[in-house]
Amino acid sequence: MLEVEAKFAVPGLEEIRGRLDRRGVRMASRQQERDVYYNAPHRDFGETDEALRVRYDDTGFTVTYKGPKVRVGSAKAREEFNLVVASGKTLEEILSRLGFRRAATVSKVREFYEMGDVTVTLDDVDGLGKFIEIEILTEEETSDAADRIGMIAKELGVDGPPIYTSYLEMLLSKQQ
Repeated sequence: MLEVEAKFAVPGLEEIRGRLDRRGVRMASRQQERDVYYNAPHRDFGETDEALRVRYDDTGFTVTYKGPKVRVGSAKAREEFNLVVASGKTLEEILSRLGFRRAATVSKVREFYEMGDVTVTLDDVDGLGKFIEIEILTEEETSDAADRIGMIAKELGVDGPPIYTSYLEMLLSKQQ
């Protein structure tokens, strides 16, 4: 499965909420997320553009592997695998004993809006600001998904260039 998404920094989320509301799109859920990222003992995920995270959220615990990013028009795509686990703490202990090292923690409040096969996420990320992500999961042509994402961004009044770096990359860059 490929995740095709575009992320944009926004000054606030109220205007976008209003535009979604006028389109009849209601919030599906809102949750607090804490993502603990790890680096591997045998290669540097910063260099290979991969990510391994343990997510703590209101629904439980998930481990996610993300492959390298690929640009698709004004969006990015990357392979993603998710696995629900019974205990994030136990998984983190296993990773630590295998030599994986904590890289950083990203905390955010997320609001999810579903528009058919498109997910619009409004994020308030600790230490980074406010963002909108527009995402389509696909196994098909990624350029069509990227075009659709661009059209939705315009309809929601989002302007400015898309951001290709992850929240993790932004946070690590800010800390340096």
